[in-house]
Amino acid sequence: MTRVGIFASILLGLSGGGTSAAVSVMGAGFAKSCFEAAESGRPLREAMLICESALLDDRLDAGDRAATLVNRGVVQMQARNYLSAIADYDAAIKIRPESAEAYVNKGIALMRMGNRDEDAVAQLSEGIARNPQRPEIAFYSRAVAHEGLGHARQAYEDYSRAAQLAPEWAEPAEQLQRFQIVRRKTALG
Repeated sequence: MTRVGIFASILLGLSGGGTSAAVSVMGAGFAKSCFEAAESGRPLREAMLICESALLDDRLDAGDRAATLVNRGVVQMQARNYLSAIADYDAAIKIRPESAEAYVNKGIALMRMGNRDEDAVAQLSEGIARNPQRPEIAFYSRAVAHEGLGHARQAYEDYSRAAQLAPEWAEPAEQLQRFQIVRRKTALG
């Protein structure tokens, strides 16, 4: 099996703290089924069993193992098991430090835990630096975290970037409507 890309699915809107990204796995077997379960929102118990079975397969290469850990983390987040999701993302990062989606999802999990927006911004920024397949999700999520920290300018910039990257996605544009740009007067004018 080879890792071939990333598919991001919108799991929850702003009230849930953003979005999540599942990592695609090619081929057949439990690893691919784990991706499909994370992406489609299968019943959580079934999805977790599939992902756990996939991780028991010692034939998984490092890329597919890391991808499956990210996918199981997505399922953990759907079940609101944020600490377990973060543990999966950390394990994926240990295997593949370049895994942008592991950082992005870890940031989202930290936001959903509450009172972790500063840590979330750091993780989301790491993910953005690693060029995620769906950067609009990372920018949108980081905007939510910035807003939670009271960083209106950074939130506005990240919502704007998400809207530019995915003009068909209505949520970032809707969030931008809440902002008002005020020009500051300088001593000269």
